Amino acid sequence: MDVLWRPTADRIANSPLRAYLDWLEQREGKPFPDHDALWTWSVADLDRFWTSIADYFEVEFSAPWTRVRTADPMPGTQWFPGARLNWAQHALRRGADDATALICVREGDLAEREFTFGELRRSVAAAAGWLRRAGVRPGDRVAAYLPNTEHAVIACLATAAVGAVWACCSPDFGADGTIGRLAQLTPAVLIAADGYHWNGKEIDRGEVVARLRENLPGLRHFVHVPSLPDRPCPAGATPWDELLARPEPLSFEPVEFSDPLWVLFTSGTTGSPKGLVHGHGGITLEGLKWSGLYCGLRAGERMFAYTSTGWALWNMQLGALGQGAAITLYEGSPNCPAGAVWEVAARIRADVMLLGAAVVMASADTGVSPRTRHDLSRLRHVMVSGSALPADGYRWVAEHVSPELRIDSTSGGTDISGAFVGGNEYAPVQAGRIGGRLAGVDCAAWDESGQPVLDAVGDLVITQPMPSMPVRLWNDPDGVRYAESYFDTWPGVWRHGDWVTMHSDGSVSVHGRSDATLNRQGVRLGSGDFYDVLDGMAEIAESLVVGIDLPDNGYWLGLFVVPAPGHEVDDALKRKIVTTLRTRLTPRHVPDEILAAPAVPHTLSGKRLEVPVKNLLAGKDLTKAANLSSVDDPDALRWYAQFAAKRFR
Repeated sequence: MDVLWRPTADRIANSPLRAYLDWLEQREGKPFPDHDALWTWSVADLDRFWTSIADYFEVEFSAPWTRVRTADPMPGTQWFPGARLNWAQHALRRGADDATALICVREGDLAEREFTFGELRRSVAAAAGWLRRAGVRPGDRVAAYLPNTEHAVIACLATAAVGAVWACCSPDFGADGTIGRLAQLTPAVLIAADGYHWNGKEIDRGEVVARLRENLPGLRHFVHVPSLPDRPCPAGATPWDELLARPEPLSFEPVEFSDPLWVLFTSGTTGSPKGLVHGHGGITLEGLKWSGLYCGLRAGERMFAYTSTGWALWNMQLGALGQGAAITLYEGSPNCPAGAVWEVAARIRADVMLLGAAVVMASADTGVSPRTRHDLSRLRHVMVSGSALPADGYRWVAEHVSPELRIDSTSGGTDISGAFVGGNEYAPVQAGRIGGRLAGVDCAAWDESGQPVLDAVGDLVITQPMPSMPVRLWNDPDGVRYAESYFDTWPGVWRHGDWVTMHSDGSVSVHGRSDATLNRQGVRLGSGDFYDVLDGMAEIAESLVVGIDLPDNGYWLGLFVVPAPGHEVDDALKRKIVTTLRTRLTPRHVPDEILAAPAVPHTLSGKRLEVPVKNLLAGKDLTKAANLSSVDDPDALRWYAQFAAKRFR
């Protein structure tokens, strides 16, 4: 493999991961020479591992737990029964009053706004006091429709502080998609902005907010957040400033370990979005593990996660606050102007970045080389999520950002508000490979018979429970939908829905969603392998690969190509694609047809819509194949519906 980076002995010795391992050696009376030893022990003695995280990071339980977990198989496992705590208390306890907590940046604006931990604590205390006076009690829901600004962080922490349940949609969601999510929760309070900024434009969302107010049953209060200039506060609304006007003491409602903290929604592209309910305790432990051992954040450092409030990365980044580190809230497009995210990283002096693989590849397409324009010498670690980073993406970061960076592609996400696999301070960086399995995550690749496989493609499964797995799904009182979503194939074993390879050197490859499986001549092909190769071609802006079974027992593998500006999908490009796939992958990866397409449709968080397109080609009507309110470009999906009607019916 193409090794781009190896850790130095000094980097390992001075890392927060090594500090934890040194502490663990004293606690357990056994050596932990590296991360491999930690992972092996963590899954062999899951209970002691998670109690070590609670002890090392000094989790404050206001009531003690009676045991680490119950013996019930997944999804019935209960963690730390009897324990009481509050996630927001742990998020706000570390930073010194005068230390930076939030750095707020808007696209095109050269002036950052900074909030210290003292200011953040005072704002959260005031907002929590307003919520209590408004009658919000533990278990009530507070819904939000907010861009990535300080308002969302303050409101989320205040909601958690009173023991209420947080749920947020990004304002790039339309009215139908937002109502379909938030109306499920019957929120008591809606906190919404009148617009947001994107690609140099002000996007007015006043009409969407008005529809939300009309269509959220049981809504008692509406808080208006001004985002666009010269917009009056709507009638009957509480201005945001009123939430912060009255000083209050900072207090936190102790809740049960598994009491709901927030609800994250799945993409909902093929049906009603599932509401994943995460608990205070599981998110506290997962957030401390992830931010402390894998991000390696210390007090006073700075993390920049490029995300929207509708993506699980937004929730994950809040874990950095628990280490006393600052987070950067960027509102706008990642490439307005070209390379904007790297300019922001340099300006705010980021130590760690977290961004989607699609953002990395879009940065590469701009032609901007960040290292020639910006001082990124403080940046030590780039984490990539959303989808597996193609090998060319690794190489671009190493060449155009810094060869000294630890490039860390991770996989996990909304389901656990965390990661299953990723890098660590001991793992070398190999282009196109994820570093390995994370501590406390007993994951494997299984074949169709439920046997683990090595160096071969299999289903990603989790064979032991994790504290940050959803407590339940919303409106699923008997747990039927939860069990069907993750445990229908192998009872008691979480099937995640990704094709992966667990390599014998400990690294991991993610090949794409197993529900979008390409099965050619009895061989399963991962769509991610295609994109790994094709996304690096200058002639291609984006591509989508889909395979369907034909009525005559045949199989059709189609490749839709969106040409880059100045190029077209002509015979010369088709020949180059065929040669590239044949030589870099295998002859089986050569598609039956290569077709020009105007665009590739995505979820609102940027993932290609392989399954809905596959369903369209297989004969499903558009209304049954996809929920258009969850699609970034409905017209693009309509094009595929029209293609399917002409080609396969």
